[in-house]
Amino acid sequence: MVFGLFNKDKALQRTIERATNKLAQQADRFGALEKLRDDGTEEALFGLCKRWGITATVGVQDEQEKAWVVDVMIEKGAAALAPMRRYMKSSTQLAYPLKALGEIVEKQRALELVDELLADEPPGYTRDPERRKDILHWLGEWKGVTSEDVVPRLVPYLADFDENVRWSTADSLAHHDLAQVGPHLVRAFVRPEEESGRYRRRLAEILSEHKVPLGEYAAQVPPLLVGPVANFAVKDGVLVAR
Repeated sequence: MVFGLFNKDKALQRTIERATNKLAQQADRFGALEKLRDDGTEEALFGLCKRWGITATVGVQDEQEKAWVVDVMIEKGAAALAPMRRYMKSSTQLAYPLKALGEIVEKQRALELVDELLADEPPGYTRDPERRKDILHWLGEWKGVTSEDVVPRLVPYLADFDENVRWSTADSLAHHDLAQVGPHLVRAFVRPEEESGRYRRRLAEILSEHKVPLGEYAAQVPPLLVGPVANFAVKDGVLVAR
């Protein structure tokens, strides 16, 4: 009996290896993916999640297979949650599992799981910012949530160590209620520690496009309008493009 279980585990691991072999022929890899789907155990679904973490040599096939895994996880419903949660705890790329997560569980449960992920990604230095970028981007575009749900989770990353994370956060916040978001974007623009002209320009574009009042910070903005943001000006308490 134990020997039979051992053989079954070994067979499953071989299937996972075929499903995640980026150099394999697509027919072989996809056949292994289908076997994992049909198996349906937590370990098999965890192996299926691993397909998101490799990049196949043919780009179109790679995207198709990853999207297919998203669809499978959505079909599996609650059974997919444990393996996906396990995968997301250690994966460097979260965009695809987050797509599935939003379709599998109701909003509050999804936010709880996102909070677990963000707890491991506090603002500051990280060797690999891709995880937090994926989370922040998904939060910004996730349908069915309110600004009250999302804005407090995003705002701390406006001052993240990584410029691309800050940029992604600003873009994500721009999808939400600017009455709530605006003051945070203005504070990010005038932050004394900010050294990225590229990031300041993106903030200026959002602030000017939405005519966000500069409020108490209006006097601090003009001296910062140099370099990449030199073509902006303050007029009637808002930023405008010259």
